[in-house]
Amino acid sequence: MKKVYTCFCTDVIHEGHLNIINEAKKYGEVYVGVLTDAAMIKFNRFPVATFEERVEMVKAIEGVKEVLIQDEIMYDKVIEKLKPDYVIHGDNWKDGELKAIRNNVEKLITPYGGKIIDVPYTYNENVKRIDARIREKLAMPEYRRKRLKQLLALCPIVKTIEVHSGLTGLIAEKTIVEHDGELDQFDAMWISSLCDSTAKGKPDIELVDMTSRFRTIDDVMEVTTKPIIFDGDTGGLTEHFVYTVRSLERMGVSAVIIEDKTGLKKNSLFGTAVEQTQDTIENFCEKISAGKKVQLTDDFMIIARIESLILERGMEDALSRAFAYVKAGADGIMIHSRKKSPAEILEFCDKFRMEDKTTPIVVVPTSFNSVTEAELAAHGVNIVIYANQLTRSAFPAMEQTAKDILKYHRAQEVDSRLMPIKDIISLIEEL
Repeated sequence: MKKVYTCFCTDVIHEGHLNIINEAKKYGEVYVGVLTDAAMIKFNRFPVATFEERVEMVKAIEGVKEVLIQDEIMYDKVIEKLKPDYVIHGDNWKDGELKAIRNNVEKLITPYGGKIIDVPYTYNENVKRIDARIREKLAMPEYRRKRLKQLLALCPIVKTIEVHSGLTGLIAEKTIVEHDGELDQFDAMWISSLCDSTAKGKPDIELVDMTSRFRTIDDVMEVTTKPIIFDGDTGGLTEHFVYTVRSLERMGVSAVIIEDKTGLKKNSLFGTAVEQTQDTIENFCEKISAGKKVQLTDDFMIIARIESLILERGMEDALSRAFAYVKAGADGIMIHSRKKSPAEILEFCDKFRMEDKTTPIVVVPTSFNSVTEAELAAHGVNIVIYANQLTRSAFPAMEQTAKDILKYHRAQEVDSRLMPIKDIISLIEEL
């Protein structure tokens, strides 16, 4: 019998998958791969069913000879082991980012005479309804809130991008790239105090109150499913911070990051050029402990941001604070720097990891932007936050467009660098 292989990355079997199986049976014995969670999140949404449940679901399909575990997006390992005569897939992989997978399969099976079968993709009202329900489930607080901890267990490093609106949330949610035969996407979203304030035309001094900032969270959550890390600035008074924790947890936010400074908030990248006061270790530990005490689930994370390197207080001060904050209950440590070189960040990570092997480390490589994610992961970093790049890239583009329209008294000169409006609204799902 000929061998036919297909791979599923789904939480529910619908008629589209059964159509693939029925077509595959015409050519030989059917082998079905099930993507692991770690592979799925590279280019697809986070699964709501466990890997074991997905395997059993595929095993129950009539006509499936064997279920294989596929732990990478590309099919290299499976094809090397199985040597299928045919690989069958919906024809949606002939275009877009999925084309990289098809090209990879074709390169692997052509030398020994294997063939690809492209089946017309099934997308009717029933399938559309099923997909919509899965997205809605992923967006529910009880699923979204715990996803950051799940990602930390699956990913070498959690890639997080700043968002400040529903539209930027959709960019973070749906942007997938193919590079050197690999697919990748962002894992989480960062709702920055700086970018949220800037989008509202307000200074970054904690002027925008929590009610307004929660509205931004709502806007993002309505149209996305990825976990959210919230920039909580200093956390404010401890008596206020406990309410913020409860509110964020209830909304489905995965984590809040608070910095160990007091008084009127000034952006950290100003460093010692402006007056900034660091909180005492004792006071900040009390704030962390108070926040942890009011949590209702184990899913929510409070991450302590250390400003010692920003304020030039030295490595030992940063490390002593880190260990104290973890002891007080912090679920992670964010270490910040405004230097162009990542050297002091990497030194901190190495020294912290000598004593603490498990507490997640978060970095924001805004100034030291030459360091790669792989280099950070090698030093024990777990979360990287690209904290303001969407805002900073949008402003000069919009400003130049405004200037050119004023200059030429028409819009023709700017049109070549504008995205068609139909491409923008295609990001937006209709119910």
